[in-house]
Amino acid sequence: MTDLLLSRKPLKAAPALTVAGDIALTEGRVHEACGLGRFAFAAFLARAAQGPVIWISGPGGSGMNPDGMAPFCDPGRFLFVTARRPIDRLWALEETLRAGAVALAVADLDEAPGLTPVRRLHLAAETGAEMRQRPTGLLLTPGEGGAAGVESRWHVSPDHAPSRARWTARRVRARMAPPAAFSLRHDETGLSAAPIPV
Repeated sequence: MTDLLLSRKPLKAAPALTVAGDIALTEGRVHEACGLGRFAFAAFLARAAQGPVIWISGPGGSGMNPDGMAPFCDPGRFLFVTARRPIDRLWALEETLRAGAVALAVADLDEAPGLTPVRRLHLAAETGAEMRQRPTGLLLTPGEGGAAGVESRWHVSPDHAPSRARWTARRVRARMAPPAAFSLRHDETGLSAAPIPV
C-alpha cells in the first residue's frame, strides 16, 4: 500500500503562463488580480497566452483602449463581452472556461466572489482542459481583492515616473508558492520582472 502512496519521482510543475521572470500563473486554474494595476497585469498575462482572449466586463465596457493596449499585447486577439449583472459575468466566465476554446478568460468584477462561484470556475476550467487547451481564468477585483479559493492573488500597483513604466506586483496568496513581490518594468525591449523585498 505504501508503494501506491509514496513515489520517489519528482513532482512535475503544472504548466503555467509566464508573465515575466518568476511571475507565472498555473494554467487551467482561476487567479485574481486586484489593485490599480490589475488591468495592466491582465494585458501582460494576455501577452503570455496563445490565441484569443475573452474579456468580460460590466455596462460601459472594459474601458480598454486598443491604442493603449497595443504596446503590451495585440488588441486584435481580444473579444469583449458585456454583461450587466455580476452573476452574469461569472456565468459567462464559467461557460468560457468550460468550452476550452481560449487560453485566457478575464472577468472584470465589482467585488470579489465567494467560494462557491470560484469553485465552479475551477471545475469549468478542468472540464475545458479536457476539451482543447488548459483555459486560465483571471478575476479582476477592486481594492485588495479577496476572492475565496483562487489559485493565486496578485496585488498590482503602478509605480510610474516620467521616464519609466513600472508596476509593483505582489503575490499575496498562492496555493503552491510563498508570498513574493516583483518590480515589473515595460520598455522598448519588452517586459521584465525583478524580485524585490516583500
